[in-house]
Amino acid sequence: MRVKALESLLVDKGLLNSDTVDTWISMYEDKIGPKRGAQVVAKAWLDPDYKARLLEDAPSAVDEMGFAGQGTGQLRAVENTDRVHNLVVCTLCSCYPFYILGMSPAWFKSNEYRARAVRDPRGVLKEFGVELDDGVEVRVWDSTSERRYMVVPQRPEGTEALSQEALAALVTRNAMIGTDRDLKTTTETA
Repeated sequence: MRVKALESLLVDKGLLNSDTVDTWISMYEDKIGPKRGAQVVAKAWLDPDYKARLLEDAPSAVDEMGFAGQGTGQLRAVENTDRVHNLVVCTLCSCYPFYILGMSPAWFKSNEYRARAVRDPRGVLKEFGVELDDGVEVRVWDSTSERRYMVVPQRPEGTEALSQEALAALVTRNAMIGTDRDLKTTTETA
């Protein structure tokens, strides 16, 4: 409500155009991210050398694709495997790599998520529909102003024939945060 009140005040004083605000929001939701992050993940799925660079030095790998921006200089990519599932949280202030993942979801900023993701990550994941076997280790990555995280989800089975663009369409923002694990193909993309 405070943001809306501030926006209204700035519009009323002629310092801001509401269409400009809508354009910026749309750009970050639909163009910048999470589509950029999905392209990074899809390239990593297709190119083992790129994936190794991404996991070793995410800022440089993201820059290779022309996606460097605010917050990507502190980015670290972590990979989900059959034995490891990664979950990203920011317990202090909701730090989030929006330039590569798009606008952060409201729940990411909520006190409940921020506290429970650390205390009970399996419980939080279960609420998102992610149920893990006991043999899968859950690693919680706490973002800070100096370090942001992006999860590289596992590539879904049966996607060997898909193009980078089709693979990117499978990647969700939540998968890159760690609250979505089983990315599914549809008959339209398979």
